[in-house]
Amino acid sequence: MKGLDFEFAGKQLMALGSGALWWPDWGLLCVSDLHLGKSERIARRGAPALPPYETRDTLSRLADDLDQTGARIVICLGDSFDDLDAARALGESDRQWIASLQAGRDWTWIEGNHDPGPVEIGGGHRHELRFDTVSFRHIATPGATGEISGHYHPKARVRTRGLNITRAAFLLDRDRILLPAYGTYTGGLHCDEPVLRDLMRPDALAILTGSPPRAVPMPR
Repeated sequence: MKGLDFEFAGKQLMALGSGALWWPDWGLLCVSDLHLGKSERIARRGAPALPPYETRDTLSRLADDLDQTGARIVICLGDSFDDLDAARALGESDRQWIASLQAGRDWTWIEGNHDPGPVEIGGGHRHELRFDTVSFRHIATPGATGEISGHYHPKARVRTRGLNITRAAFLLDRDRILLPAYGTYTGGLHCDEPVLRDLMRPDALAILTGSPPRAVPMPR
């Protein structure tokens, strides 16, 4: 399993190359912004259709992370579905796949701004969750500490070997972690945008996803 270890809120965590966060002491895997069903929502609204494979691709990568970590606890940090209609339109085979991933695990859906938690699908449903020394919520709260959130889909642009590379990224400082979007069709917000510059401390790091993940000073 390829990941980058770091300390946060007095705990040892690992950023996985997939964009998932792993807390080994608790067997806890956290992912954010799956946006399952995005292609269905786009087609429903009359926009040019995208290939309708993103839900199965996202679930496949999540299944791999669950297998590799052996996670017992799963927290999905909101916007797990692109909207509630996308959750309702989920095919039966995908519903069964989610149920199989949930089996034997403590699974929590955190409410997002796109969905208030897929209440018709198994697992617990919370607005936010306090766990050990850390608070899990969808959108970061200014002034909070020990906070893990998503929502912004952060990505970082770096120059290496004469090339500009852009990757989804974790943002990390001593107060908070922002997770990258995990979903296949999700876009991203560059971390030099004002809302992210203002939210993160000057010494914040960006951990670029990929194999292996790589930490750099957060580009500003």
